[in-house]
Amino acid sequence: MKKTTTLKTVYSAFFLSLALLLPLLTGQIKEIGKMLNLMHVAIFLCGMVCGSFYGALIGFIAPLLRAVTFGMPILFPNAVVMAFELGVYGFLSGLLYKLLYNLKGGIYISLAVSMLVGRLVWGVVTLIVWSFMGDAFTFALFIKGAFIDSFIGIIFHLILVPIVITILKRAGLLLINNENK
Repeated sequence: MKKTTTLKTVYSAFFLSLALLLPLLTGQIKEIGKMLNLMHVAIFLCGMVCGSFYGALIGFIAPLLRAVTFGMPILFPNAVVMAFELGVYGFLSGLLYKLLYNLKGGIYISLAVSMLVGRLVWGVVTLIVWSFMGDAFTFALFIKGAFIDSFIGIIFHLILVPIVITILKRAGLLLINNENK
């Protein structure tokens, strides 16, 4: 049990560093970064490899830490809202993948449900934050921000994450269902 906890901590640190560094691949170009959502990849992987607790923790911390260290996303409101969204991504991807681990297509179901619920949380938190700021957040803005602007990223995640998880699973590097290692 202790070995697994240590491995999950080390892997989580690795995924946190990926979450901080992957967006640098877009060269800090906001439009491309918003399109691909590279930080999200690290969080989905963390949840599926390390489990829901670590996925939620790293998902919540990553955007806040990245805002403080790199200045993007902007700390308030963007990084704060993203912290809740990515926390949900990490939690649900870990929980659902553990439940659906042996189900054919389970990884896609886990990923799709995590994305959908995370985007709903993003919408609710954005609505709350914007209402305190005196701005109007409409359903049209929600659809645009959660799905239209992120469409390429959604497709990218649905392709890349299952490939990486399959490779890690074959290599025996998933910790989520190997509690006795």
